[in-house]
Amino acid sequence: MARYTGPKSKIARKFGEPIFGEDKSFEKRNYPPGQHGNNKRRSKKSEYAIQLMEKQKAKYTYGILERQFRNLFKKATASKGITGEVLLQLCESRLDNVVFRMSLSNSRRGARQLVSHRHILVNGKIVNIPSYNLKAGDVVAVREKSKSLDSINNALKSAQNVYEWIVWNTDKMEGTFVSIPERLQIPENINEQYIVELYSK
Repeated sequence: MARYTGPKSKIARKFGEPIFGEDKSFEKRNYPPGQHGNNKRRSKKSEYAIQLMEKQKAKYTYGILERQFRNLFKKATASKGITGEVLLQLCESRLDNVVFRMSLSNSRRGARQLVSHRHILVNGKIVNIPSYNLKAGDVVAVREKSKSLDSINNALKSAQNVYEWIVWNTDKMEGTFVSIPERLQIPENINEQYIVELYSK
């Protein structure tokens, strides 16, 4: 499946925040790209532009393409609860995102690669679909043959974040997706209401 593989710093500068994680290039030039990027008198954005920007930010943050994202929105609309919150919860429940949250990779792109290269088990079985939707109680583990991978061990050593909805066992190199996170527990700076308004037009 196609996915975005272009320059990450350029996209981060477009949104004005390091959505792909630590980025030295962004820190040096944290204004929009292009010859007018550092012009402080940038024109005021329309309501539609703001809504579109928020949707694009969410897509790039979670590494999801338009069709997938639209399908997630349809699923969120059909679910009980607040559509915007459910949409973010569905994004957070993706296997590649949970692997990233468990600090098995320093980026979602790296987490997606671990999944697609068959390094990850879900409830004891290999799952190589990054968009696989986890349910509360699912156990995500590193495959036995993959526990010596430098990329995984280095990521775990530099792990800093702890999430209430994930329980991690370092000795077994496995974690439990305890529950679907509440909106307040999701750290991403995304205004989901703008996305709902955009798709509702």
